[in-house]
Amino acid sequence: MNINQLVFRNFKKNVKNYYLYVFALIFSAALYFAFVTLQYDPALDATKGSIKGGAAVRAASVLLVAIVSIFLLYANTIFIKRRSKEIGLFQLIGMTKTRIFRILTVENFMLYFSSLIVGILIGFSFSKVIIMILFKITDTKGIAKLHFSEEALIQTLIVFGVIYLLIMTMNYLFIKRQTILALFRVTSSTEGKTKKISILEIIIGILGMTFIACGYYISAKLFDGSFTSMNALAIAMISILASVIIGTYLFYKGSVRFLLNLMRKSKKGYLSINDVLSLSSIMFRMKSNALLLTVITTVSALAIGFLCLSYISYYSAEKSAGDYVPNDFSINNTKDAASFKAALDRKKIAYTEKKIDVIQVKANVKSILENELKSPMVDSSAMMIPMISEKSVNGLNLAQNETLFTGYNNMLQKTMAFKDSGQIELKGKQKVIPQKFVGLNREFLLSIYFTGGGLPTAIVDDAVFNELKQNADPSIQKESSIYTGIDISNEDNLQKANELFGEMKFSDNSLNDSRIDMIRSQKQTMGLIMFIVAFLGLAFLLTSGCILYFKQMDESEDEKPNYTILRKLGFTEKDLLNGIKIKQLFNFGIPLIVGLLHSYFAVQSGWFWFGTEVWTPMIIVMVVYTALYSIFGILSVLYYKKIIKEAL
Repeated sequence: MNINQLVFRNFKKNVKNYYLYVFALIFSAALYFAFVTLQYDPALDATKGSIKGGAAVRAASVLLVAIVSIFLLYANTIFIKRRSKEIGLFQLIGMTKTRIFRILTVENFMLYFSSLIVGILIGFSFSKVIIMILFKITDTKGIAKLHFSEEALIQTLIVFGVIYLLIMTMNYLFIKRQTILALFRVTSSTEGKTKKISILEIIIGILGMTFIACGYYISAKLFDGSFTSMNALAIAMISILASVIIGTYLFYKGSVRFLLNLMRKSKKGYLSINDVLSLSSIMFRMKSNALLLTVITTVSALAIGFLCLSYISYYSAEKSAGDYVPNDFSINNTKDAASFKAALDRKKIAYTEKKIDVIQVKANVKSILENELKSPMVDSSAMMIPMISEKSVNGLNLAQNETLFTGYNNMLQKTMAFKDSGQIELKGKQKVIPQKFVGLNREFLLSIYFTGGGLPTAIVDDAVFNELKQNADPSIQKESSIYTGIDISNEDNLQKANELFGEMKFSDNSLNDSRIDMIRSQKQTMGLIMFIVAFLGLAFLLTSGCILYFKQMDESEDEKPNYTILRKLGFTEKDLLNGIKIKQLFNFGIPLIVGLLHSYFAVQSGWFWFGTEVWTPMIIVMVVYTALYSIFGILSVLYYKKIIKEAL
C-alpha cells in the first residue's frame, strides 16, 4: 500500500472525527471573509463618507484574526489528541515520525482548504445581509448589493494560510515530542485528582472571592468622589482590572472547589448519583481548566461590557440629542438665525422661535455640593456656567436673591451631585453677588455650545442678570451671546426643514445644530461601534462556546467507561442524564454568571458617560448573550445523552 492509498483510507476511516474540525474551519472562514468584505464593499463608498469606520473595521479584523487563530489551534489540539492512538500504531508498524507527519499534512491540506473554500462561499452569501444590518443600525441611505471582493479573498487566503502553517507546526511538535507509550495514554489521561482539599486550596478559594469583591467595591466607588485626581483614577482602574482578573483565576483554581466541597460536606457523605456526576466531576476538572476559563470569562465580560456601553449610547441617542439641542434647530448666530427664518418663510414652513440672552459667569458652588471631591476636573469655587434671566423661561418667578439651576443629566448627578438648597456666589468681572440656591431642574434650555454638554445653566432674577451682564468678564464670554431655538410647528415638515437647514450657507456652521442631524450622527458613530463590537462579541461567544463544548465532548469520551459501570449497576439513562444536566449547568453557568457580574459592575461604574438609559439596553444585551451561550450547554447535554446510550 502506498502513501496515497493510506491517506485516502485514513481520510475515509476518520470522517466521523472530522466534523468538529470541519465546523471550526467553515465557521471561522465564513465569519472572517464576511467581515473583511465590508472593507472593500463599494456600497460603503456610495454613502459618501456617512460611515467613517474603515480604520475601526481594519482594527476589528485584526482582533478577529486573533480570535479565529486561537479557536482553530484549540480545535486542532482536540483533533490531534483523538488521533493519538492511530499515530502510535503507525510508529509500532515501523513508520518514521517524519512520514507520519507527511500523511497528516496531506490529509489536513485537503480537509483544511476544502473547508476554507466552503466557508468563503458561505461568508460571501451572508455578506449582503451583514452590510444591510450595518446600514439599518447606522440609519445610512445606501443600497446593499451582493459583491465578491478579490481583495477580501486574497486577505482571507493569506491569513488562513498562516494559520495552516501554525497548525502544521503544532502537529509536528506534538508527533516529535510524544513517545509511543505516551501516544496510547493521551486520550485516557485525566486531570490530577486529589481526594481531600488542602489548606492552600482553601486559602486560594477565599482569596479569589476577596479579590473579585474588592474589584467590584472599587468600581462602585470610581466616580463618587473617592478618587480626586487623574492619577488616582488611573490607579483605581488598573487595580480593578488586576484584582478582577487575578480573582477570577483564583476563583476557578480554588473557590469553585472550595464551595462545592462545602456543599458536599453538608450532605454528610450521602451523595446521590446526580452529585457524583456533577459536583465531584466539576471539583476535579475546573481547577485544571482555570487559565482557559479565566480567559473566556474575562473576554466575555469585556465583550458584554463594551456592547452594553455602545448600545446605551445608541439607545440614548434621541434623549442625549434633546439635551444638547433642546429645540429642533439651535442657532447661536443672529445673522444665521435670520437667514434660516427667511428660508422657512419662503418655503411656507410654520415655526416658533425662542430667543435667550446668555452670559458666562463664574460661580462658587462649594457649599451646595454633596461632596466637594465629586468633581476633581472642575474648580467648584469658580465654576464657569452659562446664566440666563427668568424672563426667558415661561411661568418662572424668582426673588432677587434666588438662583435656580437647570439642565441636569446622569453624568452631572454622578460626578457633581448638588444639595437641594444652600448659598452660592455669582462672580462678574468685579462684582460678587451672593445668592440662595433653590433647586435643580432636569430640563435643558440651551444648546451644547453654551453648556459644554455637562454644566448646568443658572437662572436668576432679571435685575441680577442685567447687573452681571454689565459687569461680565469678557475673557470668559462666548463668541455669541444669543441663543435662538426654532421649533417646526408641523412635524410633517420637519424633514423638509432639516434639508433646508443642511443647504444653508451659514457664516459659521460650528455655532448651529440640528437635532435630527445630531441624532443621526450619534446613531451612525455609535451604531458602527456597536456593530463591530457585536460582531467581535458574537465571534468570541461562538468560539468560546465551541471550545467549552469541545472540552465537554473530550471529557465525555474519558468518562464513558464510568457510564458503562453505572449502567451495569442498574442506573437508567434518565438517572445519568439528570446528573449531566446539573454538571453542564455548572460548567457553562459558572463562567456565564461570573462574566455577567464582571460586565454588570463595569457598566454600572461609568455608564452615565455614554447615555441616559442603562437598564433596558443592558438587560437586552445580557439576555441575548445568555440565550446564545445556553445553546452550547444544550448541545453538550445532547452529546452526553448519545455517549450514555452507547455506554452499554
